[in-house]
Amino acid sequence: MEAVTESITKNRQPARTLRAMVERAYGSGQVPQDDGFAEEITHGWFNVAYRIRLRDGRQVVLKIAPPSEVTVLTRERGMMRTELAAMTLVRERTTVPVPRVDHADLTGELVAADYFFMEYVDADNFGVAVEEGRLPAEVVTSGGRQLGALNRELNSITGPHFGPLVGRGSATWREAFTLLMEDTLADGRRAGVDIGRDYDEIRAVLAQNASALDEVGEPRFVEVDLWTKNSMIRNGRIVSILDHERAMWGDPLMEAGFTGIDLPAFGDPADFVSGYGLGELSPSQRRRRFLYSLHLAVVMIVETVFRGHTDPTTYDFARAQLDLLMAR
Repeated sequence: MEAVTESITKNRQPARTLRAMVERAYGSGQVPQDDGFAEEITHGWFNVAYRIRLRDGRQVVLKIAPPSEVTVLTRERGMMRTELAAMTLVRERTTVPVPRVDHADLTGELVAADYFFMEYVDADNFGVAVEEGRLPAEVVTSGGRQLGALNRELNSITGPHFGPLVGRGSATWREAFTLLMEDTLADGRRAGVDIGRDYDEIRAVLAQNASALDEVGEPRFVEVDLWTKNSMIRNGRIVSILDHERAMWGDPLMEAGFTGIDLPAFGDPADFVSGYGLGELSPSQRRRRFLYSLHLAVVMIVETVFRGHTDPTTYDFARAQLDLLMAR
């Protein structure tokens, strides 16, 4: 089993609380009596997730939002409710496979946080399997193209405004994205995060390129976080898409699969782009894509403090990505 991904946002719970959650979701007859019924799923950086074995042997997944006393980024407040809303949209308006939600509890009664149970998908994590070299090259290529095609279908969902799925939005994409960037910069400044340059320098770059955002006239569902590690593969087919909490109404060019266009460290996006059906980017599209990578780099730097990371590896990597972008 791989090492646990550490973050102070992970709201781990004792066995007695997990049993109480199971009882509320599935009834007293499914409460596990043996030890070892809960195993932490270690890939994520934000929520804690457990694979739970019910008394009848079925496996399900439990996700718990961060503790209420832990400070998160502005854009991360209420993210589990965003995830539930996103999964409902995807199930109702696309054929993209997402896990079935069995029970959601937003009352804060058992723990001071939102949580939900969903079906366990018996498949390989695509990104992990690629990293470990367990998939033939042709399956890796095919999986990347499948992700691109699935992401395009997600982007076919249209919305009522730009910005958050849940709550108030903005009339224009320029306004929504500027607010997103400003929130991230404000979070970083408030926490005293050294991003390696003056915060106003980032604002100036955004202002210089913001006119390109005006080309986005229709709010589209943007998954934002569809990396290979947020997908499951079985017998060469992507069978589930996971972790929808960062979804928003915006510009499909913001999708994670396109990040390698600007930042080679994120891998060659050719398979994803091919599956998506994206042609050569116009100069204006390139400016937008650059801004989205710029925001991602700033987020990665700032969130290291909010996660309580002590290993500088992630911070150093993110700083390198920001430096690369700003050098352009």
